[in-house]
Amino acid sequence: MTVPGWAWWLPCVLAPVVLLNVAVAWFGNSFVSPLSFSFLEAKAGALRAYLAHRPSCLVEGHAPLEPVIDAAERRHRLPAGLLRALVQVESETRVHRISPAGAMGPGQLMPGTAAMLGVKDPFDPEPAIDGSARYLAQQLRRFGDVRLAVAAYNAGPGAVNGRVPRNGETEFYVPKVLAAWELTRPPPPRKAPPAVKPVAKPKPVAPARSKAPASAAKEPKKPAAPAENGRS
Repeated sequence: MTVPGWAWWLPCVLAPVVLLNVAVAWFGNSFVSPLSFSFLEAKAGALRAYLAHRPSCLVEGHAPLEPVIDAAERRHRLPAGLLRALVQVESETRVHRISPAGAMGPGQLMPGTAAMLGVKDPFDPEPAIDGSARYLAQQLRRFGDVRLAVAAYNAGPGAVNGRVPRNGETEFYVPKVLAAWELTRPPPPRKAPPAVKPVAKPKPVAPARSKAPASAAKEPKKPAAPAENGRS
């Protein structure tokens, strides 16, 4: 029985792809099909960046993400809580996450986007989150709308033409971020109740003095009648 020629070279072709996908799924804490041929270059670049980052991370560790996210929001004047919601949806705040498309880090920056933003290590939280904040702020300035800015962050600004693109991902991604934002944004300040003016108490009125009736008024004394002289 002769073995077809393709049976010899097929394992040679599949083995690197399977190993790459398994490594991304294992180190990046995500689900990747072992036979996926999508985004191979991006996944390979993400894996190289992860392997370059991991030794320093094992020695130094990472600071909590919340203060880093809050500082980046203030620095780039983002709506309070929006960046935190985006990071939550993108990576569930996992610093070392690699997506099946090769996006990296807490903000899931693609290799090309990270290079454009000057983020050398997408797995280092401070520069990675600052890069995500800058990119999101750019989209907000460009579109002037939170929904469209979040859509552009996910699908790229070229895919947003006045509406959220329907590409099988972004139309579901945007509602997730907005729903998470409802939980991360600070509550609106309570309106102070209107001031109630105190009601002035009526001043006590002194009782009016009753006048004596006219009949009771003192009559003037009548002059006494002259006495009559008696005759003897």
